Order: sequence, then structure tokens, then C-alpha cells
Amino acid sequence: MSKFLNSTSKYFEVAAGFSDIEPGVLEQVKSCNSVYRMQFPVTLENGDVEVFTGFRAEHSHHRLPTKGGIRFSTHVDQDEVIAMATLMTWKCAIVSVPFGGAKGGIILNPKTAGPVLRERVIRRYTAELIKKNFIGPGIDVPAPDYGTGEQEMGWIADTFKALHPGHLNSYACVTGKPLTLHGIEGRTEATGLGVYYGLKEFLNRSEITKDLGLTPGVAGKRVIVQGLGNVGFYAAKFIQEMGGGIITGIAEYEGGITSADGLDIEAVFAHRKETGSILDFPGATNVTDSKDLLTAKCDVLIPAALEDQITSKNAPDVQAKIIAEAANGPVSAAGQEILLERGCLIIPDVYLNAGGVTVSYFEWLKNISHVGFERMVTGYESQSNERIVSAIESMTGRRADAEQRKLLTAGPSELDLVRAALGETMTKAAGEIDEVWRSRKLPDLRTAAFSLAIDRVSRTYLNLGIFP
Repeated sequence: MSKFLNSTSKYFEVAAGFSDIEPGVLEQVKSCNSVYRMQFPVTLENGDVEVFTGFRAEHSHHRLPTKGGIRFSTHVDQDEVIAMATLMTWKCAIVSVPFGGAKGGIILNPKTAGPVLRERVIRRYTAELIKKNFIGPGIDVPAPDYGTGEQEMGWIADTFKALHPGHLNSYACVTGKPLTLHGIEGRTEATGLGVYYGLKEFLNRSEITKDLGLTPGVAGKRVIVQGLGNVGFYAAKFIQEMGGGIITGIAEYEGGITSADGLDIEAVFAHRKETGSILDFPGATNVTDSKDLLTAKCDVLIPAALEDQITSKNAPDVQAKIIAEAANGPVSAAGQEILLERGCLIIPDVYLNAGGVTVSYFEWLKNISHVGFERMVTGYESQSNERIVSAIESMTGRRADAEQRKLLTAGPSELDLVRAALGETMTKAAGEIDEVWRSRKLPDLRTAAFSLAIDRVSRTYLNLGIFP
């Protein structure tokens, strides 16, 4: 069993120890229902044939479809996809998204694979999933993950559609698609924005910040982010722009940079795009070993890269007061024990990075309803707002100027609706986790989040009548 899967299992066992659910039910809730390991040939651009290995794990069928990303990585293995599928089950349950958890991966280096190879591999992988009934709008719905993006999801949708002619909901077989293929506004930044919303929720709770010796709110907090990929970039961007946090350090595989005065995240991203590296950013100090930033002084540390970044080896040196887990499994079970003993607050991945699956759910709903959310409400809201503004003008005898009227009467766009719904989802889930944590006197937020998820999944199984 891999370290990642072992940590995930340990977190479950700890939370299950506080449950009064019958052991047989807990065993079903914990077990991974289905795992598909496949090998398939692909013709390379030079005419050679190479055999690739892929995986798809469906952890829980208590609700269908199952949901989870597909990653390209040379480190993908069966234990990893099972662990991530397991986390997806808990994640969906915590934020009340009616899916079971799933995850997939293909052993492929995303940094060296060109677009032709990527397309051939993902289309063949999709065909293999179709053969075994491991994909479909009501069966299993993939999404982007490490090394994949909206283009790969577009290829999946097209392959599924081609092999299911006349299928009414074919575009709902996958989420994270381009907007031109019935994707949804706000999906790209969803996970990072969810990280910001979740962090804000816990920093706004004065009883938590008081114990940590911090003032309430995101504003002024010194933040270090590990990983400037999609999740890390958007988490840092929203923390800086919407919350007023100060990004004092950024770590990437090529090294890290720090600045006590704060780093402009947009400027750093542009610098990396231009030079290929975050190093030598004007006004910043280079850090040769980026992992050194995990133990640098800050208020909030956001590991947004890969699993097992904080372990028993470096946890004793971590100075952050809050670890906000934007990646999947960045803190090992042994590392967590050390951090908790030192009074560190860990906002767990199983809640904090649920923004992606939440907005994927909205995209899936949009696809099966065949209508954009804004089409049904924007015009009505605009007309309603117009009547309110006119009434106010009539009562006050003052008229709004053209710019004010436009601002006050505008109806919500799809992006407005998605972000508002995501914010509400993260706020509600944070309150439920906090309530379970305090009312049951549980040791930490992760145990509270797992307990909440286990209860919800168990109740679903029991209500289905599977257990007498």
C-alpha cells in the first residue's frame, strides 16, 4: 500500500472510531467498489507502436454517476487512483454534491508529450473506458486533473459522442470542457477560488484565529504557496485580490522566490511564462531548494502541488499557523500528528479543494438540462431591478446616471451565478464541519470532515436498503 493510500485509510479509521455506525456498513463505505487497469497500444508520430497503461477507480456507487479527474503522470499507479477516488467520495459528500468518487490516470509525461500523442492516448483511453462501461453521463464522469486540461476533456467528449451517436446527453459524459463544447464559465479557476472561500471562512471565525494568535480575516495574512499551477495560481490570486492577503513566497519545481513586501501573483505568472521559470523575478530573493519554503515563516502555507509534501521529516520545522491543503494529500498522516501537537490548524483537502468538483457538478447539470443557467434568470432579474430603480427614482425625485443604472439593473451572468453558488457551497460546508468538530469534541478539522462524509455516505447506503 502506498503512503498516500495508507494516509487516506488512516484518516478514515480515526474518524470511524468516533462513529456508532455498524462495522459492516463502515467496511462497505471504505472499500473501493471497482478498479480498471488497462493497457492499450498507440501509434506514435514516427510510426512506432507504444503500449500505455491507464487506470480508472470508482470508489463508491452509493450515488451515481461517480466523478473524478484524469491525470497524466509518470507516477500514476493503482494505489494512487484508489486513494484519490476515495477522497473524491468524501469530498462530494462534504459539499453535498450527489456523486460517488472516482479517479483515473495514464502513465505519460505531460511535459514531454506533444499534442498529437496526447490526443491519441486520451481518445484510446476513452474508448477503453467505453468498452467496460466506465464512462457515461449517469455512470462515471471524468474531469481534468494534473497534466490534463480542457482540450483533453474536449477529446473525451468527442470520442464518447462519436461512439454513442444520437445520445441526448453525450456532452455530460465529462466536465471541464471548453466553453465551445458546452463547458461552464468559472470552471478553470473553481478549485483555486474554492480554496480562497474555504480559507476565508475559517479565518473569519474569531474563536479559531484567537487560539492561533491571529487577527480575524484574510487581510494582511502572510501566505506561502507551493505550486503555481492552476490551483495554486488562482488560490493566490484571489487571496491577494479579493482577500487582501500578502503572498510572501512561491515554490515551484525549479526553485522558489520570496519577498517580505509581497509578490504580485499576476506579474510572477507572466514572468514565468516569458522566461520559463519563477526564478530571478524582479525584487524577489531566489530559493534554490523550493521545499525550504515549506518551513519558512508565514501565517498560512498552501501546498497546492502533489501529495506527501509535509511528512514526519519536515513537519517539526513548519512555522505556518495554518496549513490550507489545496492539493490532494499534501500532508502525510505522520506529518499531521506532529503539526497538530504543535497547535497548527490544518484545513483538509477533502473540504478545501472541493471547488473543482462543485463547479463540475454545475457543468453536468447544465449539460443534462441543455440550457445555461443565466438564460432562465438574467432577463427577469434585469427587468425586476429596472422596476426597483425606477421606483426609487420616483420616490426620491433623483435619477441615476447611465453608468449607475447599468450597474444596478444588470442581471447575473453565468460566471456570477457559478461563483455565488460556489461561495455558498463552501460557506455551508465549513459551518457543518465546524459544528461537527465542536459538538462531537473531535480532535481536528480533518476528522470532523471525514466524520461528516462517512455519516452521509453510510445513511445513503442504509436508505437504499442494501443492508437489512
